[in-house]
Amino acid sequence: MATTFHDVTQNSEEWFSLRLGKVTSSIASDFMAFDGKPFGDGAKKAALRIALERITNRLSEGGGFSNNHTDRGHAQEPVAVILYEANNFATVNNGGFFDCGDYGGSPDGLIGDEGLIEVKSVISSVHYETMLRGAPDPKYKWQLISHLDTTGRKWVDFCSYCEEFPRELQLIVYRVSAENNGVQEDIRRLRNRRLSFLKTMVETTETKIREAIKHS
Repeated sequence: MATTFHDVTQNSEEWFSLRLGKVTSSIASDFMAFDGKPFGDGAKKAALRIALERITNRLSEGGGFSNNHTDRGHAQEPVAVILYEANNFATVNNGGFFDCGDYGGSPDGLIGDEGLIEVKSVISSVHYETMLRGAPDPKYKWQLISHLDTTGRKWVDFCSYCEEFPRELQLIVYRVSAENNGVQEDIRRLRNRRLSFLKTMVETTETKIREAIKHS
C-alpha cells in the first residue's frame, strides 16, 4: 500500500478528517493486546468506533477523546520539542498524517529524512519509572512500532517530559531503531495483527451494522 504524507496540523479539523475510519498508530496497543489470541475488549471498542465512522462519515464518540492528561500533553508538548531540538541540535518538523489506506499514523514530529519523535508529557511518578527502566514506557511500545511501519523511517525517539523535574532531567529520550532485528520482528507481528483486526473485527462489525440498518 502506497503511503501519502499530509502536512496537516494535529488535532485540526483536516487532521481528524484524514484519520476518519482508519486504524491509527494510537490504537495499536488495543489490537496488539493478547497477540496470538482472540481480540480483547479494547480492540472490540476500537473496531466499533472505526466501523461507525466509516458508516456515518463522522467522528465517533471517543474518537476525539480528551481529558486533563491529554490536554496537559497538548499544552506541554511544544516545550518538550524545544528542549529536544536544543539538546540534540536538531530541527523537528510537523508530523502531519501518514495515510496508508485503511491505516495510518501521526508522529509528533519528523527529523530529517530518517527520524521521528513521539512525545509524552507525564506526571512525575511515570517519568521516574521511565528513568529507572532505561527504556520507553511499554504502554507505548506498539504505537512506536506502528510509527516506524507507517512512516518507513529508520528510528523513533521516545521522549518522556515532566516539567516538575529539575531542568536537566525534564526530558529523557530513548531511541528505537527499525534496523534492530527484534524491532523488525515486532513490525512483522504488527502488520499481521493489524490485517487480522481490519478483516475480522472492523469489516465484520461494519457489515453487521449495515445489515442491521438495512433491516430496521
